[in-house]
Amino acid sequence: MSNQTKGVLFALFATLLWSVNMVIASGVKGHIPPVGLAFWRWTVACIVLAPFAAKRTFESLPILKKHFWYLTLTAVLGITIFNTLIYFAGKTTSAINLSLIAISIPLFIIILSRIIFKEKVSNLKIVGILILITGVLVLISKGSLQALLTINFTIGDLLMLLACFFFACYTILVRKKPQQLAPKVFLFSVFSIGTALLLPLYIWENTTYQKVIFDSTTILITLYVGIFASLVSFYLWNEAIRLIGTSKTALIYYLIPIFSGILAYFFLNQAIGLTQIISMGIIISGLFITAKK
Repeated sequence: MSNQTKGVLFALFATLLWSVNMVIASGVKGHIPPVGLAFWRWTVACIVLAPFAAKRTFESLPILKKHFWYLTLTAVLGITIFNTLIYFAGKTTSAINLSLIAISIPLFIIILSRIIFKEKVSNLKIVGILILITGVLVLISKGSLQALLTINFTIGDLLMLLACFFFACYTILVRKKPQQLAPKVFLFSVFSIGTALLLPLYIWENTTYQKVIFDSTTILITLYVGIFASLVSFYLWNEAIRLIGTSKTALIYYLIPIFSGILAYFFLNQAIGLTQIISMGIIISGLFITAKK
């Protein structure tokens, strides 16, 4: 299997795992406080990864010290801030709006890649991106311009947009990862720093706002977001960036609405209509056009 194929598959699977996270972010409002969910999410990820990465991480301490500020900035953007903002956004906006705003991530990544790495954006790629956006808008609006124009935006939507920008910055930083750091060492370091920075916020939220109640729902959700939507997905996303670059990896993120629709069909018995099928075809066509050299 070529690096290109592996990179695409990695990015696809990471996007699929995050599609579930979007639904969770909107679905747990009122049950689990935002910082509490974020803190235990990354705590679980660190605990699961520790047996595989702790020893190697300890051996890499000299390299980690040398790149401490790079790792800290990466952790702040991708771990401490990004998902915490999504959970805050989910308190005041819908899963549909979260999916709509999430399509700004690839645009932010392409713009930042153009500014920082001088990556060229061909006319064909611009056309492909416009087709992708059209497909996503058709999917979310169900083909109705009136429905699109009447979508109400809240403070949660602004927080989600901010989260998207921070994740784009995280993705750009991953491309500059020191070669000496093994993927699991990089992940464990970033996860640990990001979780440590969340701890003061978690203590504040737990004492002044809302405590985390560890019932079966909380435990199941935390295990999912900690293992699959954090550890597995971030590893796959980072490896995809290494194998196929930031711009190509970013474009696959446009599949989140498609994955969300398919998941809703199988697990929530929500029908897939003609509009959804057409929009999926538009999005996939846009991906193929954008990927052409």
